[in-house]
Amino acid sequence: MSKRDYYEVLGVSKGASDDEIKKAFRRKAIELHPDKEGGDEAKFKEVNEAYEVLKDAQKRQRYDQFGHAGVGGAGSTGGNPFAGFNFGGQGHSVNFDFDDLGGFGDLFGSFFGGGGSQRRSRQPARGRDVEMEMVLDFEEAVFGVETEVKLDLQDVCDHCKGSSAEPGHELITCSTCKGSGQEVRVSQTIFGNIQQAVTCQKCQGKGKIPEMKCTVCNGSGLHRVTKNIKVKIPAGIDDGATMRLSGYGESTANGNKGDLYIHFRVKPHKEFTREGDLILSKTHIDMVDAALGTEIDVLTVDGPVKMKIPAGTQNGTDFKLSGHGVPHVKSGNRGAHIITVYVDTPTKLSKKQQELLEEFKDNKKRGFFN
Repeated sequence: MSKRDYYEVLGVSKGASDDEIKKAFRRKAIELHPDKEGGDEAKFKEVNEAYEVLKDAQKRQRYDQFGHAGVGGAGSTGGNPFAGFNFGGQGHSVNFDFDDLGGFGDLFGSFFGGGGSQRRSRQPARGRDVEMEMVLDFEEAVFGVETEVKLDLQDVCDHCKGSSAEPGHELITCSTCKGSGQEVRVSQTIFGNIQQAVTCQKCQGKGKIPEMKCTVCNGSGLHRVTKNIKVKIPAGIDDGATMRLSGYGESTANGNKGDLYIHFRVKPHKEFTREGDLILSKTHIDMVDAALGTEIDVLTVDGPVKMKIPAGTQNGTDFKLSGHGVPHVKSGNRGAHIITVYVDTPTKLSKKQQELLEEFKDNKKRGFFN
């Protein structure tokens, strides 16, 4: 579905002033706010996205010149482009599954923006969640990468397979709670003796104890291990994102594992900055090339690319290289690379150069080039 024109969304003309845009946004926001009766959450987000672009002079200029492709394509003012995707896999290879779109709304808290991750209510028999931070290079975040991470965590004991009993021995009924998993304690109060059922301390509520404790884990059914797992980082992941890998956290004795949360940090690039699925950079040309036009090599994440500079290019002009930006997670389509061209004015001129410029100025005054 194509995106609506941002000016149309706010109900203003293309030449609207900043004040007119701000007033239009406030009016629309009040009208459409989801908490208001008759509000519309989808339209409210659309209005907010339009305002985030048009209130910023630089973004507005790029939007006027290139349309939606000039400001990140799919709208980069917030939200969760990974919503609805499942990060799962077979064995230790964790894959990004683009085919399964149902029922994963609780997998992420705030995927771009660094707001932390939402957890489900923790069940008693579920292992502890594990968190880690991963630092990516700029290019790794753009193109994605498969890497290996080392985890030190609590896992099921390999010797007893989590049973807590030494192999060859059985689990027997707890003599304290008679297999109920609870024991009754009596407390003396001013109201008399009060009975209270509490978790059995001897069997930890399991109702059974090992005939002989496992000699490796001492009857806990767990031990600490170091694991290496392969993780496939999807192309387009952003700084501050969090990825949840279900079942890669710590275990309980019965094998129910917690989750692994990976928080990403992306190293800044010396040439590029990122804005949604746009990549931004700048380059310099001299005033002669700006006046006459030229062709230059510009650096992109794909390597050097030739770009034509038309005659009469002004200082601060933006040029768009389509398909050289960041891949969009859902569609796989890449955004654009926006290059701002700055025209350098020489500070030192030779006598011959001064004479030529003076001649040019005189000819211009006489209308020679008109």
